[in-house]
Amino acid sequence: MVVSWGFDYEVFLNFRGPHSRLGITDFLYISLIDAGICAYRDDEELRNGEEIGSELLRAIKQLRVSIPIFSRRYASSKWGLKELVQMVECKKTKGQKIMPIFYTVEPSEVRYQTGGYGQAFLERENKRPYNDVTISEWKAALSEVRTLKGWDLQSMPNR
Repeated sequence: MVVSWGFDYEVFLNFRGPHSRLGITDFLYISLIDAGICAYRDDEELRNGEEIGSELLRAIKQLRVSIPIFSRRYASSKWGLKELVQMVECKKTKGQKIMPIFYTVEPSEVRYQTGGYGQAFLERENKRPYNDVTISEWKAALSEVRTLKGWDLQSMPNR
């Protein structure tokens, strides 16, 4: 399937797993659409099992805002991390906005790769499916995003 990207979308929702997709991501997506903001989430345009590739990474370059939704299992998604690296690159080179949401994880766990994030990276480093440069890029992107103003839903009483 060929996805036609242009400036059709304004916001990119980056998330991992069904617990995020069916919860906060759906709520946020519907709220953005209701507010007249064109939002993109991967389950709309891509068929199940289809590889997310350079087309999606190019699309991120064209968006105005990216919203990574960090959850417990986020760091176990190689594509979520690749997308995050692209978002950080676009922030630095094009001035795009990244508005992180810390959904079921503490912001410090993301920044310092502790807890589930540390475990995910330890597993990747032990199995060696990715080189050190790739893993370093992922870790740097997580650290960069943690320094941005975002929403820590863990600490909000009425999330």
